[in-house]
Amino acid sequence: MKIIDCRGLNCPEPVLQTRKAMEAGAPEGLAVIIDNEGSKDNVERFARSQGCTTAVTVLPDGQFRVEISGVETKAPSAEVDPAAFTCTPAAIGPVCIIPADSMGRGSEELGWALLQNYVKTLGELSPLPSKIFFYNGGVKIVATDNKAVEAVIEMEKRGVEIWACGTCLEYFHLEKELKVGRITNMFDIVNTMATAGRIMSPY
Repeated sequence: MKIIDCRGLNCPEPVLQTRKAMEAGAPEGLAVIIDNEGSKDNVERFARSQGCTTAVTVLPDGQFRVEISGVETKAPSAEVDPAAFTCTPAAIGPVCIIPADSMGRGSEELGWALLQNYVKTLGELSPLPSKIFFYNGGVKIVATDNKAVEAVIEMEKRGVEIWACGTCLEYFHLEKELKVGRITNMFDIVNTMATAGRIMSPY
């Protein structure tokens, strides 16, 4: 795996360095070392915009290692300008939690339809949610074929972090069906909710 050391670099330089490495070709993948959260987020967003997947490890010294897989030898898309990934503070969207497979009480069929429409409508917000957590029956949105999953995929491409409860996926036997996002655990869910500026939910 090719390693790029971007410590001490200001935005958008880590993204520019990542693009340069992708242009050179790294079929074995890239690992980008970054010392600030803003650049870490931007490198992740840029990599996802190129169709790659990312995994972040927080190093003992508080720095970040962003591993990027799915890097092809062809040049990154010219449609995405890495210089646009700056660290200028932007409006931070709320954390959204989806803890069930139905919205409201009464008809389960209607509740499932309403929930799908709710999730699709999230993609029209400005700013978008910063993170969306799916747990209990809510994981069905990201692990089954439904009318909302494409909207979630699009939100992830636009920088929204998508997380699904691993225990919940296992309970519903959907752990191999995850279509978008990454698996999380109860500590991450509770910690995020405890530190979030705003939380929104259809419940």
